[in-house]
Amino acid sequence: HGDVSAKFCSRRSADALRPLPPRLQSPDVFATAGTTICDNRISIWSSGDLGNAGLNGEYHGEPRLLCDIQHNGDVMDMQFLDQERIVVASSTGTVTIFRHHQNNQTLSANHRWEKAHYHVDQDTSCGGAACTGVVCSNPEIVTVGEDGRINLFRADQKDAVRTIDNADSSTLHAVTFLRTTEILTVNSIGQLKIWDLRHQRNEPSQIFSLAGDRVPLHCVDRHPNQQHIVATGGQDGMLSIWDIRQGTMPVSLLNAHEAEMWEVHFHPSDPDHLFTCSEDGSLWHWDASTNVSEKPSFLHQGGRSTAYLSHSTINQSVVSAWLSNDPTKDRMEITNLIPNQTLSVNSLDVLGPCLVYGTDTEAIYVNRQLFA
Repeated sequence: HGDVSAKFCSRRSADALRPLPPRLQSPDVFATAGTTICDNRISIWSSGDLGNAGLNGEYHGEPRLLCDIQHNGDVMDMQFLDQERIVVASSTGTVTIFRHHQNNQTLSANHRWEKAHYHVDQDTSCGGAACTGVVCSNPEIVTVGEDGRINLFRADQKDAVRTIDNADSSTLHAVTFLRTTEILTVNSIGQLKIWDLRHQRNEPSQIFSLAGDRVPLHCVDRHPNQQHIVATGGQDGMLSIWDIRQGTMPVSLLNAHEAEMWEVHFHPSDPDHLFTCSEDGSLWHWDASTNVSEKPSFLHQGGRSTAYLSHSTINQSVVSAWLSNDPTKDRMEITNLIPNQTLSVNSLDVLGPCLVYGTDTEAIYVNRQLFA
């Protein structure tokens, strides 16, 4: 699958629940967070000069380090705000915008919100709470944390635009925008909550939850074209697909990984394709595209696999593959993109034909021929 590995330390600390994320700025440039013996660093890499693929699609060569900068604390999450700026969430509770100066390949701290997340008192020297998730919709930035707090920042403003102090009594693990004024959070007791940022009251407008066990949810992503479709994953490794217009339960629960699911992503421009990665060492490509029945069945976990989705009937002109009620289309091809991996795949990102992922082998892998 065109894997090349860039060797550098990327191990997450034992107590850090969130993985260390590689993030794509473009199909050729990506950012990583790494930990060395003495410090944490944010690095920008280029994979665009790896030359042509060999006969079997593999690239021989390594991504080139463009620049890096020291970062205080473990990196819990990071997201590109635009082509030049990346927002980084720290285990110290601080949120920093770094700017990538492409003319001279340097990184600088552009803006910092000290202790945006904290347990007791923002002004004490200790007591910062990990910022566990960040999502950007330029110039807006939303962060969530271990402290159950939600912050809304603007890249050009010194102070938070809005803070919901006791948004959750449990840890918030991830956040995504549903639309410009609405966000969705997932927490450690299996709940999804929708927050309307136009309303001043500090309560969610809707709460969804997994039935039965309160399984911690670690990750969430929204369908890029159909804002009502949301995918989540958590401690039990299951993939849940939600239609937030109806009911408070998932539309589909799919048996997925054998351990925690760390990250889930719809492909941003081809959302019939979804990607998940797990503590069990697998990275799955879920293909729900309509021509799936014409394809040969992919090998998966040593055997053929077709997942059948349970569906509610949706009455709409454009039916998403994820909510389809046509039985002939209720098939999904699943491929494990790295079948021989044993250590945790902590994180992934996808853009165009490029997929990057990080593992506990302290390596970042780049696949530049995703749909080849």
